[in-house]
Amino acid sequence: MTTSGVSEMAIELAGMTKSFGRQAAVNDLSLKIRKGSAFGFLGPNGAGKTTTIKMLMGLLRRDSGQVSVLGVDPAVDGLAVKQRVGYVPEQQFIYRWMRAGEAISFCRSFYAAWNDGVSARLMKLFNLDPDKKVKHLSKGMLTKLSLLLAMSHEPELLILDEPMAGLDPLVREELLDGVLQTVCDREQTVVFSSHTLGDVQRLADVVGIINEGQLLVHCGVDDLLSRTKRIRAVLQDGSAPSRPPDGMIWQRVQNREWLVTVKDFSAETVGQLKATNSLETVEVIDLALEDIFKDYVRGW
Repeated sequence: MTTSGVSEMAIELAGMTKSFGRQAAVNDLSLKIRKGSAFGFLGPNGAGKTTTIKMLMGLLRRDSGQVSVLGVDPAVDGLAVKQRVGYVPEQQFIYRWMRAGEAISFCRSFYAAWNDGVSARLMKLFNLDPDKKVKHLSKGMLTKLSLLLAMSHEPELLILDEPMAGLDPLVREELLDGVLQTVCDREQTVVFSSHTLGDVQRLADVVGIINEGQLLVHCGVDDLLSRTKRIRAVLQDGSAPSRPPDGMIWQRVQNREWLVTVKDFSAETVGQLKATNSLETVEVIDLALEDIFKDYVRGW
């Protein structure tokens, strides 16, 4: 954890823990997210993603550990964090009796920095009607308004917690376009939690996979895709796997077929597998991000 000078990290967590009763929602989580990166935060339901994000925003107090968001502890000065961070939760909390334009003017008054040009551009991009009441907006339009409110004060860090949940592909595309345009223009840091792995792969350059409150992997997307492979081996009659390869994440044996997913794959991985097991054939298979995510979680 950086204690002096200007850190290159937008977010630094060290041993962050949060429990509800006897259940640990986040368990000794340590993580660093570099400024200017787009971080995809992945995990199944109940893995601890939203709890982590709420602690980053100062909306939930941690039990132990250290947290720094843009050099500020959100538990000490949550207001300073909110001034510099844009946040879109899965459930939007915007006064339903307001019109969209009124909601924008209302939120504008809370920020020392607000860019009317960004707000107007996003209003046009998202095809938002300023005269329409919030209670009459569809889920997709409500999410667009929430994203506009989060991005118009030009935050250094943008945190999106399942913003695309339940939206149709066209709306997701428009939202991603809005995020990508703004991020590319300003080199913002983005933390993006989603179950839609295709969206994450399009937006993120780094991903972290969390399960049962613990971080399983933190890696660049390209490295993860190039170094994580599935090996399909056919066992000889009457034989069983005797030694899995180093770096095994998940495996399944069905009849004579042996599927093994490994991290840090290299040519030596196949050599080791052949040398220590009775195999007829070996095939190496490239994996998509969704497959890697599933194998990490079910192999946990």
